[in-house]
Amino acid sequence: MTVILDGGMGSELIRRGAGDARGLWSARALLEAPDSVVGVHRDYMAVGAEIIITNTYSTIPSYLGKIGMAERWLELTELAGGLARSAVEGAPGEARVAGSLPPLSESYRPDMVPPDAEARGLYRQMVEALDPYVDLFICETMSSAREARNAANMARRHSAKPVYVSWTLTEAAGAGLRSGESVAEALDKVADLAPDALLFNCTSPEAIAGGLAQLADLTDKPRGAYPNRFNVPDGWTLDGDAQTELRELSVEAFVNHALQWRELGASLIGGCCGIGPEHIAAVADRLQLS
Repeated sequence: MTVILDGGMGSELIRRGAGDARGLWSARALLEAPDSVVGVHRDYMAVGAEIIITNTYSTIPSYLGKIGMAERWLELTELAGGLARSAVEGAPGEARVAGSLPPLSESYRPDMVPPDAEARGLYRQMVEALDPYVDLFICETMSSAREARNAANMARRHSAKPVYVSWTLTEAAGAGLRSGESVAEALDKVADLAPDALLFNCTSPEAIAGGLAQLADLTDKPRGAYPNRFNVPDGWTLDGDAQTELRELSVEAFVNHALQWRELGASLIGGCCGIGPEHIAAVADRLQLS
């Protein structure tokens, strides 16, 4: 059985005119367009998403501090959890809410992962803020083994809910995490925390296929994939001058990748940045038929 995840939140808000491509697009929408956030969640559920992810990817102090809002990070984190929960409760079906525990500095930048004590303190507070609203936690876009352990450790210690770990990979298939660590090393770092599922996200579909092939030899836990559509230049930061480029990924191609991931053992499939409801709808329809 395949569980369908949602797609990108920030990119979808931008597409709907409810967000800004610079820096804090998804966090800003929590204050300026909360109905749009709920609408994106519900649209993903309407096309088959069985797990939606909270809009907390950029509700972190390092991002909010750039516009003088660092002190509001827990308020916005809790708001995002509440909006996701309200989206589920107001819609038919039985979708679950996953609380996003993101990188605390920059995505794809293992060199910028905060010291362990600092990271664990922030993740603990984030877990506690989201816990009343979510059904599980997903430590996503983890670029290094240490980053993933800090997030998963706090989710496991401060909540009784399931914990998923999702790493981001280098774009060369089979080359491991963006830190240079292997998939086996990353898995070993969280093994004692017994994650409930292991995934790869915010990476090209091809790299994810390579990661899944490696993971299949290392564990029998549920595995999953949710790629992005962006090529990211070296040294990229969310609010920097370097621009991402959209990679070609048609709906049909996305479905074909999803079928390959399922053959490689993936039972959780969705999308990340640039993957919209049309992609999720097609995957949900095809996987239900095959």
